[in-house]
Amino acid sequence: MPFDSREMLARLIKCEAGGEGDAGMRAVATVIMNRATVPYGEFFRVSNGGDVRRIMEQIGQFNCMTDTLGGKYNAQNIWNMSVDQIHYDIADWALGGGRLSAIDNSLFFYNPYSVVCIDYFPKGGVGVIHNRVNQHCFYIPTSKYAQT
Repeated sequence: MPFDSREMLARLIKCEAGGEGDAGMRAVATVIMNRATVPYGEFFRVSNGGDVRRIMEQIGQFNCMTDTLGGKYNAQNIWNMSVDQIHYDIADWALGGGRLSAIDNSLFFYNPYSVVCIDYFPKGGVGVIHNRVNQHCFYIPTSKYAQT
């Protein structure tokens, strides 16, 4: 049975940031929604007018959206998540227009498993470090992003 967008977002929030507390989960939800609403670049084309589901399903964007990584089974995927009310609450908040101001217009995030965030992410310089929330580094688009 396929998940609706709300269920998928709640599961993706838990999978990507479930251990990051309320602010960390809201930060990840904000990036997902920023991608769905950015008016230019790759995510604008992918979202096809704001479709958050298309953003979540974009291949290669979220490790939690695949059941294999590097040719091996990925047990940490949305299909294995058991979500709690907090994940639905944050999904509803994000789908209803809520955004974490500390993230601003960030389109990218990752956990560096380090105390230091790299200056640019992803490769190619399309995102520059903006902020860190718990274990995740958040990146706002550079002028190069507009050309994606």
